[in-house]
Amino acid sequence: MIQQAITQVLQPLIDPDFSDHSHGFRPNRSAHDAVKSVQKGIKDGYGYAVDIDLSKFFDKVDHDLLMNRLGKWVTDKQLLALIGKYLRAEVSIKGQREPTRCGVPQGGPLSPLLANIMLDDLDRYLESKGYRFARYADDFVISVKSLTEGERIKTEVTAYLETLKLPINTEKSQVVSSQHLCFLGFAFKGKKIVWSPKSLANFKHRIRELTGRSWGVSWAYRYEKLRQYLQGWGNYFGLSEYYRPIPLLDQWIRRRIRMCYLKQWRRIRTRIHNLMRLGVSKSVAISLGMSSKGYYRLAKTKAVQLALNNKWLESQGLVSIKDQWVKFHYS
Repeated sequence: MIQQAITQVLQPLIDPDFSDHSHGFRPNRSAHDAVKSVQKGIKDGYGYAVDIDLSKFFDKVDHDLLMNRLGKWVTDKQLLALIGKYLRAEVSIKGQREPTRCGVPQGGPLSPLLANIMLDDLDRYLESKGYRFARYADDFVISVKSLTEGERIKTEVTAYLETLKLPINTEKSQVVSSQHLCFLGFAFKGKKIVWSPKSLANFKHRIRELTGRSWGVSWAYRYEKLRQYLQGWGNYFGLSEYYRPIPLLDQWIRRRIRMCYLKQWRRIRTRIHNLMRLGVSKSVAISLGMSSKGYYRLAKTKAVQLALNNKWLESQGLVSIKDQWVKFHYS
């Protein structure tokens, strides 16, 4: 409650002074704005990007430097002391409680604002150099027009970050073609925003969990969890402009759902009865009921797709990625 109250007081005071290139945890700004900013750079001919990864940023923030910068906006000594106490909150180290000497506690409402305050100097430095960049919290990308220019800027910015006592992850920081850039879960195909390979892999992994045929939960619970995940995923990753894989993902999810029903109907008599109840002819239902094929293979047969058709699955509560994508882009 105290952190929230401090944030509500400081945010309106400090936020207007932040850079327009800073998009993270600010009113009326989002990760989508940062991604679109990078996309605009690509459209304007910036074919490379300096992708710098700050090494454990929230654990490395120097308290003295942060408090010094906070003092530019806050003069109330009691408030500064309260924030300092929050930063130095004790942690357990080898069983003993010790005050933290650096870092910003993650998860609290005040932490994102303090992170933006700490990185405001970086924003001003990049602006003073005339660099084109987008930052979301500790994730930032500088758009450049050549590999040589990118390497030079990477060296410069790395040196500047050292003055802020913020080391970079040298293994992950690199200059890449815009076509190989991944930023905030997105990548770029030509001039279009698409899902990054990692984001798509994570999506498929989670869907496999939610449509696992051995997950012993009710259908109502499964559909609700799928709805929550797919709607949340769609609200964020609906930004992708690449439509082609979306119908295929919907088909894949429906096939996995059908597989789960077949697994539930594992007894021959039960399978035949339910398929006939859903409109499959007796002869075909018997053939499928007696089949030794695996559930996933059977889920692709025309008869199973007819019985557990798209409209029926929708009536049970299955959410369509396609519908969400269309709503995101055209509503």
